[in-house]
Amino acid sequence: MNKLDEVINQLKKLSNGEVMNVALPNNTLLDSYEKDIDFSFPVEYRKLLKEAGNILYGTIELLLVTKDKQYPCELSIVLNEAREQGLPKDWLTICEDNGSYYCLTSDGKVRYWTLDGYSNDSWNDLADWVEQVWINGN
Repeated sequence: MNKLDEVINQLKKLSNGEVMNVALPNNTLLDSYEKDIDFSFPVEYRKLLKEAGNILYGTIELLLVTKDKQYPCELSIVLNEAREQGLPKDWLTICEDNGSYYCLTSDGKVRYWTLDGYSNDSWNDLADWVEQVWINGN
């Protein structure tokens, strides 16, 4: 079991089964979504979305990937808003935090981005971010 699997399992246990009333995305939906937003999801992010994309735990929630794209916390909506505010085109929003964003970068790291620009806050990968921010930050 790799680190991402471990933190997903830990997150599931900690959430006690609390989830949003939204279906987890499958590969077909993720493939279609990638075309719509013109961004390829890294393998680890696809895994996180498919296994933990609707988990409710603490104050952190992943942005939703749904067929209808009707939720305010929908990835495509938030991504467009962030890009309008200056988010680099090669960064992908994964979580909104009071008008700032946790984003995946092209090198697989997670970076924190604020309206006033870049922050030095970063994590080596999704597993580190889930563990340090989502699990331990709550």
